[in-house]
Amino acid sequence: MSYHNDIMDKRYRNYWVLAAVLLTFSNETYAQRYDGRRHSQQVRVVDSVLTERYYKTPYDTNYVVRPEGRLTLKVRLNQSGDDFHVKGDKDGISSKADLSTNFKTTVSIGASYMGLSASLAINPAKMKGAYKDYEFNLAYYSSRLSLDASYHRSTTLSGDIERGDYSGHLGEEGVKLKMANLTGYYVFNHRRFSYPAAFTQSYIQRRSAGSWLAGISYQGGSIETTEELKERTPNAPDVNIHIGLLGIGGGYGYNWVLGKKWLLHFSMLPTFVIYNHNHMTVNGERRDAKHFSFSMIFNERAAVIYNFSPRYFAGATLIMSNSFFNNDVTVNQNKWRARAFIGMRL
Repeated sequence: MSYHNDIMDKRYRNYWVLAAVLLTFSNETYAQRYDGRRHSQQVRVVDSVLTERYYKTPYDTNYVVRPEGRLTLKVRLNQSGDDFHVKGDKDGISSKADLSTNFKTTVSIGASYMGLSASLAINPAKMKGAYKDYEFNLAYYSSRLSLDASYHRSTTLSGDIERGDYSGHLGEEGVKLKMANLTGYYVFNHRRFSYPAAFTQSYIQRRSAGSWLAGISYQGGSIETTEELKERTPNAPDVNIHIGLLGIGGGYGYNWVLGKKWLLHFSMLPTFVIYNHNHMTVNGERRDAKHFSFSMIFNERAAVIYNFSPRYFAGATLIMSNSFFNNDVTVNQNKWRARAFIGMRL
């Protein structure tokens, strides 16, 4: 009897263990399915919010619309640089310089899904150690407001330079450049004119339209000779130019649609400098510019877009910021950035 009961107890224990295993497996399977459904539901909610936000266009849809595809892929070739031109007389001594930095060239791959974007850029010259400068660029485009910002730190500013009896070629490592540029735009005809259509292709301009623009510009930085230059050329002047300009102004932009294939864009925003904090020091002698003197900053944008089909497109863009001011000598600084790209929508 006892032996029989032991066998029965073992069987019952085995049944209970099997039932516990099955129950645990069932709970885990249910939990995985529940987690999967919850995750899927969260994805659908996020996608629904993005879709509503993406297609809620602030434009007049007779002029500007969203593209059919939600995902945009682009391959881009980017190049940028800085130029400086100085000319004038100070204390009876004439000065002239035409300088430029090395070009920064990058190749990038970008993806944008319903307004969320990410990109990866590669600088072949940087990877080889041939490009030693540092540059940061930021662009933001919306229906009403847009922003272009850049910061450039360089020791490759080089070119021909003259001062009095001195004449020669300024090589790399001779001048240190630090320069920041910032430009903000406000679009008045923001219902029909689209900057994103020309510069990010997140919208499509269906009909030609233009707009008056209001904006603000800032440019600040310094240019100074280095110890390397003094060691190489002892008779070269020791120069330090400090730049600080703030301007406001207005301009005009136009998107020209040709047929259903081409989009041409051009805009210009000249700003008058309302305050500057410029000064120049030559061989230890500093001279401050007048805080309220005639100076200007010009901002130009241009773009060409060609649509092979609703899915495939290609184009090129150009952004420039040119300053003009007088600080005993006339200084003209040009910051530019060009881009060529090809893309597709899915």
